[in-house]
Amino acid sequence: MFLNSGRYDVKKAKEKLRLLVWRRLEEANATLPPKPCYGRIPNFKGAYDAALKASKLPEWENAKVVFVNPDSPQRHLRLIALKQGKLLIMATPKLKSGFLEIDPLKVRGVEDEASTIGGAFKYGKLRETVMYKPGLIVTGCVAVDREFNRLGKGGGYGDKEISLIKDKYGSDICVLTTIHDLQVVDSIPIEPHDSKVDIVVTPSRILRRRLP
Repeated sequence: MFLNSGRYDVKKAKEKLRLLVWRRLEEANATLPPKPCYGRIPNFKGAYDAALKASKLPEWENAKVVFVNPDSPQRHLRLIALKQGKLLIMATPKLKSGFLEIDPLKVRGVEDEASTIGGAFKYGKLRETVMYKPGLIVTGCVAVDREFNRLGKGGGYGDKEISLIKDKYGSDICVLTTIHDLQVVDSIPIEPHDSKVDIVVTPSRILRRRLP
């Protein structure tokens, strides 16, 4: 859908949808700091509950290495990963410094700090690329539609991260996101480079693109 539209029209439609979702979250008082949520992967009430649900899925439990985006709502999963002894790989913001690798054995007792962006820079190891194959990719989204297309905040970094990892290690790696129920939309205008997610976890439900 929307693939036949001009590129400019698709980008305009995407931006309109982002604004709609951000406004919807703000008006429902569903956001958490940093505020306002406009221009961000929105942090939301129930993000911890969604993370806890995600951490009980077989895809999470079976992964020894997890790639998690650096945004606020997914911090819970970064913390859970470190506490469970998983090797955590993070993209640096806007991929400016490449990637961060956080060894859970080196952050015992300071996992909470290490799960933040500042803490990841402090305790992690900078890498130009992803050195280990993740068992699971966690990405942040502004919205996801019924066909599991994802919409980021507009910089293209989420799609780039997913593409880099899948190009290097294979397209079979599962992609998961945690979002608020209000971020699930009917359809998202898509371009050829846009990524899909396989699992959507909200505070109230789990949506799967494919069976485990």
